[in-house]
Amino acid sequence: MAAITASMVAELRAKTDAPMMECKKALTEADGNMDKAEELLRVKLGNKAGKAASRVTAEGVVTSFINGTTGALLEVNCETDFVTKNDSFLALANKAAELIALHNPADVPALCALAYSQDGFGPTLEDVRKGLIGKIGENMSFRRFKRFAGTSQLAAYLHGTRIGVVVEFDGNEAAAKDVAMHVAAMKPVALTSADVPAELIEKERAVAAGKAEEDRKVAEAAGKAAQPAEIVAKRIEGGVQKFLKEVSLFNQAFVKNDKLSVEQMLKAAGTNVKAFTLYVVGEGIEKKVDDFAAEVAAQVAAAKVGA
Repeated sequence: MAAITASMVAELRAKTDAPMMECKKALTEADGNMDKAEELLRVKLGNKAGKAASRVTAEGVVTSFINGTTGALLEVNCETDFVTKNDSFLALANKAAELIALHNPADVPALCALAYSQDGFGPTLEDVRKGLIGKIGENMSFRRFKRFAGTSQLAAYLHGTRIGVVVEFDGNEAAAKDVAMHVAAMKPVALTSADVPAELIEKERAVAAGKAEEDRKVAEAAGKAAQPAEIVAKRIEGGVQKFLKEVSLFNQAFVKNDKLSVEQMLKAAGTNVKAFTLYVVGEGIEKKVDDFAAEVAAQVAAAKVGA
């Protein structure tokens, strides 16, 4: 039986990112053969990847790729913020954005089927994803992407790794990048008031109407006369118009000069923004909230039962 040294365990751990005890077990089983031990770990990590695949991925990164008038914006999710700093995870995300721009996959399954190799995994992006799940020990998934191709210029802005924006425009690139940064900060829902989805407008109108009704009840309880219906209607509509101004890009006050609207800034710069796409990591994903105390109590109880 070959002697398993600490340096051998460290070398295998560096190659695979597997836990130290797992590396030692694999080396022992392989009688010190590094290649065989690595193969044994690959098999074990594959099983680990299968178990990880059911876990919620509400963290992650947004990344972009632009080459002329072709580009992509992509969200890749993982389980914890720690993994978003992992070099292999970031390399996978960045390469996937490039593959989207170059190959125009129809959807996430088509993206995953594209040829790609990394960290000894392949020959497809999906094989690399599964391999990294095992290697890193966390579930990860390609959530959504958008590809851009046409005659419009493209400008991207990434706020760290959690917020990404791509702006489609004609004109001044610096102004377009400023708009992309503005979108990341202010999160408009549409270019203009006319573009705001009807369901959002109706929701805001209902909120304004509810507020007006509460005010009426307060006035009634105080023995004051209720406002005329036409005044109430104007207040409700005023609230809706205020909302539309706040959520439409062109009407918002520009973050770098609040004396100008975004529309005024663009006009001064001779720039026309045609569209924008905003991704925020984990938006709309229900995160699991762990009760650590309850978890520990459950483990203690289970240990007592097994004793």
